[in-house]
Order: sequence, then C-alpha cells, then structure tokens
Amino acid sequence: MSMSEHPAALAGCSLSLNAHVQPWVERLVAEADALRVQVRRDESGARIVDAGIAAPGSVAAGLLVGEICLGGFGSVALKTGASDGWPSWLEVASSQPVLACLASQYAGWSLAASKEETGGKKFFSLGSGPARALAAKEKLYAELGWRDRAERGVIVLEVDRAPPPVIVQKILRDCGLPPEGLTIVLTPTSSAAGTTQVVARVLEVALHKTHELGFRLDHVVDGVASAPLPAPSPDGVEAMGRTNDAILYGGRVHLSVRGSDEAARALAAQLPSRNSKDYGRSFAEIFKAVEYDFYKIDPALFAPAEVWVSNLDSGSSFHGGALNMELLRGLWLKEA
Repeated sequence: MSMSEHPAALAGCSLSLNAHVQPWVERLVAEADALRVQVRRDESGARIVDAGIAAPGSVAAGLLVGEICLGGFGSVALKTGASDGWPSWLEVASSQPVLACLASQYAGWSLAASKEETGGKKFFSLGSGPARALAAKEKLYAELGWRDRAERGVIVLEVDRAPPPVIVQKILRDCGLPPEGLTIVLTPTSSAAGTTQVVARVLEVALHKTHELGFRLDHVVDGVASAPLPAPSPDGVEAMGRTNDAILYGGRVHLSVRGSDEAARALAAQLPSRNSKDYGRSFAEIFKAVEYDFYKIDPALFAPAEVWVSNLDSGSSFHGGALNMELLRGLWLKEA
C-alpha cells in the first residue's frame, strides 16, 4: 500500500486545536511578566507575543510555547539532573501525536514577503502551531483528511523581528480570523524560549520522518520523547545548529503503534538519524557546507538519534539507533 492509499489519519476527528489551546495562550499572556515576554497589539489589532526579540524570554516561556505548538494535546516538561552527561533535558509526550505534532507543531506553512511587499526588508518564516490547521495550505492536511475550524487562532514564528503587516494580513485572510482573534508568538532560536520550543519538537521530528517513510499514520497511537536542552547561542546559525543537534544526536523517541511486527521493526530500523550519510557532523557545519541551502541536506538526517517502537497488537518492542552524547558534549561543553 502506498502512502497516498493509507486511510486519512484524522478523518472524522472532531477535536479543535485552536479552541482547545486557548487556555495555554491566555496563560502565556496573563503570566507575561513572570515569563519575561512582552504582549502588544499591532496596527491591525492582532496580538503579538515577543518571547525573545526585545523581551528576554525564558526557558519557562519556551516550555509553554512548546505546549501551545502542540495545540495543548501534548506536554513539555524540563527534567534536571546529569542524565547521560547533560544537566537539562526536555520530555515531550502526546496521546494525540499525529494531531499535535503533524497537524499543529510541524513548521510547514511558508510565510514570505518581498522587499516590495514589506516596503523594506524581505521576510520569511515557517509558521508552526494550531493556526496552520485553520489555513490548511499544505498538502499534508488533505492526506490527514482534516482541517480545523475556530474563531481564534495562534501561530508561532521563529524569527528575530516582528512580521510585517502584509504577513499578518495573509495569516488573517488564510485563517479566516478577525484581528482580535489572532495571536502571533515570536521566538528567535537564539533566545532561551526559542531554543526550548525548537528542542521540544523532538517527537514531531520523529512523526514527520515516520510520515516520510510511508508508515501508516492512523497506526501511530502514542508518543513520548526526550532531548538534551543546550544553552542558546547568540549566533543565529549556531543556535539553529544546537537545536538540531540536540534532536539528531540526543533525541530519544518511543512510539506506540498498531499493525504488523514487520512494519514496526522496519520503522525502528529506518527512523534513526544515523541512517543519513550526513550523520556524525554538527548541523551548523553541515549547513555551512551546503551554503545554507536546507534542500541540499540529506532528508534522512532529520530524525531522532534513538528510537523504540512498541506494537500494541503483538506486545513486541523494537529498538534502533543510539545517542551520541560524546559528540554533543564536544560541541557544547567547556570544562571549568
């Protein structure tokens, strides 16, 4: 059976990401001072939450933004203690992994504007979070057989400046929202909140690779994951490299699935990042080597380091990959 012939994983789903997540969004706004974020309305009336540009932001803000990206259908928690030689880890879990990770958290909505459209500097960002499912611009939603409907929405942009009015208007138009119903959260990767919310995508990275491998998404039942949390780097490329490395070399994922042992075993074998020809170098080094062109990087690299797949129909579990904490410590750690 080809991927296109798989039953739509979310067909008949009556859940709303954007309606469900609103308490998390309101908590981010209500606790803005404690989380070190800033909230304002732009000229259209849309709500802008700065979690790391002019505002300092925080790891706590990043944890909450991570849960917002999951539509509130997943948890993101900080675990401390020198596990596997690193002091801080994120733990992510979802019992609605396809809805939370692919329909919501995945950064798949391309939002771009030219210099002419912005009246100055061109703008580009990949939108993530629940509002993607209102616009449903990606072919992924047709494959899932679902899109969201809600009167309010939230989107997260990994950018170092606020979106220009033309982008805000595009989001409002494509999502069918009034300005007062839209919240845009800004989290540059070089900030504490930005680094945290990107590393919190460790489960989503596994779900995306699972989809790319052609595994039936309607057979993915549950997911838990963890990854080490590095210090954010003030350099944008280095910051992006660290968040990717955290998942590629330190990400652990446990998926619970249904179906055959053959399919579960194949998933555990094929999913880990070490299957990539680019495995073994820092992401920043790889990115520079391909002249900053993502599309020249082997897609197989974008995966967690270590994977367990448990088949609920048979009770069998399969393991593939391994952490490479030695590489991460070499990149991140300097002894005192």
